[in-house]
Amino acid sequence: MTNLRKTEARTQPVQKRAQERRNQILGVTAELLEEVGQDDLTTILVAKRAGVSVGTLYHYFPNKYAIMYALAEQWVGEMDIALQELEAEDIEAHSVKKFVERSVERMLAVYNNQLGLLPLVQAMYGVPELKELDVIHDELIITSMARMFKRMDISDKPSELARLGRTYLELSHALILVVVNQNKAEGEKTLSELKYLSLSLLERAKSQF
Repeated sequence: MTNLRKTEARTQPVQKRAQERRNQILGVTAELLEEVGQDDLTTILVAKRAGVSVGTLYHYFPNKYAIMYALAEQWVGEMDIALQELEAEDIEAHSVKKFVERSVERMLAVYNNQLGLLPLVQAMYGVPELKELDVIHDELIITSMARMFKRMDISDKPSELARLGRTYLELSHALILVVVNQNKAEGEKTLSELKYLSLSLLERAKSQF
C-alpha cells in the first residue's frame, strides 16, 4: 500500500468518528432543549450529557449558539427535502384539497421529527446568531409554495404568488407549532382547522384568478 493510501485509510475512520461525535452532540442538544429550553442550555450540560469534556465539545462547536445553529440548519435542510419532494409530484393533477392535505402532512412530519423544536424556533427568531436561518427558512417555503401555486393555476402574478406563499407560511408555521405541542385529540382538531383555513385561502385565491 502506498503512503497516500495508508493516509486515506487512517483518515476515513477518524472522519467517521468525528461526524458521529458531532451528530451525538446535536442529538444531545436537541434533547436538552426539549428538557430545559434555550435559556438554561449550557455547553457544560451538553458536554456532560454527551460524555465528553468541555474542551472536546469546543473542538466541534465554540459555544451553544453554534450547536443550535447546526441543529437549525439541519432542520431547514429537512424542510428543503420535503418541499422538493412535494414539487416533484404531479401537482397539476391535484385538487386544491389534496394539495393542502399533502403539503400540511409533509410539513408536519418535518416538525414532528425535530426534538426541542419550539425553543429552537424561538432561538431562530430571537437570537442574532441564528436569525439568518429564520430568513432562509421563510424564503424557502414562500418561494417553493409560490412555484407550486402557479402550477396549480391559483395565480400567475409574481407579487400575488409571493403574498399567498407568505400567508401560507405564516398560517402553517404558527399552527403546526401549536399541533406538535398539543395532546393527540387537541392536535387533531387544530390540524383539521389548519387544513380548512389553508383550503379556504387557496380556493378563494383561485376563484379570483
